[in-house]
Amino acid sequence: MAITFKTIIMRTQIKSFAVLALSVIALGSCQKMNHPGLGDYAKDANPPGGPLKFYAAMDGTGTDMLRNAVDSIRALFPSQNGGSSVDGISGKAIQGADKTAILYPSANDFGASTSFTVAMWLKKVGNSRAEFIFSLVDDRDTWVHNSLFLMEEAGDATSTSLKFYVRGQWLAWEGDHKFNKPLADGQWHHLAISYNPSNSKLTWYFDGSAIADAPASVTDVKDGSNARGPIDLSGAKGLIVAGNNQHVGVTGAGDDWIKSYTGAIDQFRLYGTVLTDAEVKALYDGKE
Repeated sequence: MAITFKTIIMRTQIKSFAVLALSVIALGSCQKMNHPGLGDYAKDANPPGGPLKFYAAMDGTGTDMLRNAVDSIRALFPSQNGGSSVDGISGKAIQGADKTAILYPSANDFGASTSFTVAMWLKKVGNSRAEFIFSLVDDRDTWVHNSLFLMEEAGDATSTSLKFYVRGQWLAWEGDHKFNKPLADGQWHHLAISYNPSNSKLTWYFDGSAIADAPASVTDVKDGSNARGPIDLSGAKGLIVAGNNQHVGVTGAGDDWIKSYTGAIDQFRLYGTVLTDAEVKALYDGKE
């Protein structure tokens, strides 16, 4: 058979197509060998929009205290931090100081939450004054300008007076119902507080265990005389750790009895959900 120029062109095209097809097959095989399947990729344990809304491990070791207290959920740096870096329960921690605090421009999207869990590690030696452990700035409150704050009023190696402020309501461990745990004995302790809107109650945890005998005065969250239900934190603006508004120059109460926290704080977390007993225990066991 005579081979024409047209036949040569056709055979060349067929050979080119064959080479191209083999190349595609080989490339596909290499991709399958070198890359995991879609479900095998590593996933962020704390993705933005997940239940953990704010998390500051306080693990920085440099001289820049703003970097030392960065939130890892959205890489949110504080705008102020007058504390110092000390050894923590895990890595480093922040040591609070008088008349100063850590100010974050926001608590990320924690304000959209209708339930919550606050968790942290604390280390303190005694106390005889009202020191604010954290404050959530909210200008709808015309007195202290907070929707939430936690305050240690007095404490020693066996018991502590604690007050938690929730949308205008004080829930206080005091008098005959002090927080009978060694929160201020100079050792690291884990404290967590969760709010469940389904029963409008707080659950308090110390070192991984729920406090079963907590009185109604520290568990029942009200809106006037009614059970509060879903919490409204939508007015939340800044977040203050280891102090209150006046310690960072933010509008709020200027009363002299309001002091900043002079203990150490590590692993500060805000969840937009109710953690289970097992989840809180896992934080304690893992020093998280």
